Amino acid sequence: MLHEIKFKSFNERDIVHAWVYVPAAKPKGIIQLVHGFGEHSRRYFHMIVNLMEAGYIVAADDHVGHGKTALENDTWGDWGDKGFQTMMEDEHILKTHVCEIYPDLPYFIYGHSMGSFITRDYIAKYGEELAGAIICGTAGVFRGAAEVAAALEKIVEEGKGNESNPEFTGQLLGWMGERCGEVKLGNEWICADPYVQIDHATDPFDAFTKPTNNRSMLYFTQMMEAINGIEWAAKVPKDLPIYNIAGDQDPVGDYGKGVYEVSNWLWETGHKVQTKLYSGYRHEIHNYAAIKNEVSAGIIAFMDGVLGV
Repeated sequence: MLHEIKFKSFNERDIVHAWVYVPAAKPKGIIQLVHGFGEHSRRYFHMIVNLMEAGYIVAADDHVGHGKTALENDTWGDWGDKGFQTMMEDEHILKTHVCEIYPDLPYFIYGHSMGSFITRDYIAKYGEELAGAIICGTAGVFRGAAEVAAALEKIVEEGKGNESNPEFTGQLLGWMGERCGEVKLGNEWICADPYVQIDHATDPFDAFTKPTNNRSMLYFTQMMEAINGIEWAAKVPKDLPIYNIAGDQDPVGDYGKGVYEVSNWLWETGHKVQTKLYSGYRHEIHNYAAIKNEVSAGIIAFMDGVLGV
């Protein structure tokens, strides 16, 4: 079964498009999937199918400025003007709608890349509503983010928030192909598989190659800052089970260093967190043919373990 949901964004402007995928079986629980920067939720369809086959309902939306939400609202790369927590609050709105349809089921959240940033912000505010959280391809202190944020603050203050200056995206993300050899498409850091790279670069619902306005880029850096350090980790409920996964050749996680940085912040504030790095793999571990089933199986095992099934 498939539900299509539309709801008004926290930004008070856009209508967010979302989907709820329901297995033809008695569900164990619900997992909400939070996608990353410049992409959309259907890039996780393989994972969605695996999760459904394991007995989980899967909820997912396309963020403001992304995917079908951007297409229908004509707001590619524009997240609105209500602050960096817009997407996080939209995820909570979606959860509320899903729980109205399917109440009283254990609820998990999974976020990849920017989606992991959103998820980490989410669990600091709404973690008590969840059975567990999975963060994938996350970052510790992101290289160069503070310097780019300062420059973006200045240009937004000058009234240029609705303009797009691609050099800021380049400064923030342009270094990420440093271990990829020859860089042709600019997205080689996501996965070593050239077919995944081409699919990502040519997807008409993918906003990665479309300009993001300066205000939204500022929000992106502010989102990173909000989830840094033990100050963030202390806000997360200590009894919330957390599974932190990534590839050890992922530049977002500084090749494993940033991933452990996040897990250590959580440990230092009394949390129990499982951490797993996939050796030799880049950012999108869920899109590598060799390990994508293993990645899904690990997530399922984590949730089954929390539920004791």
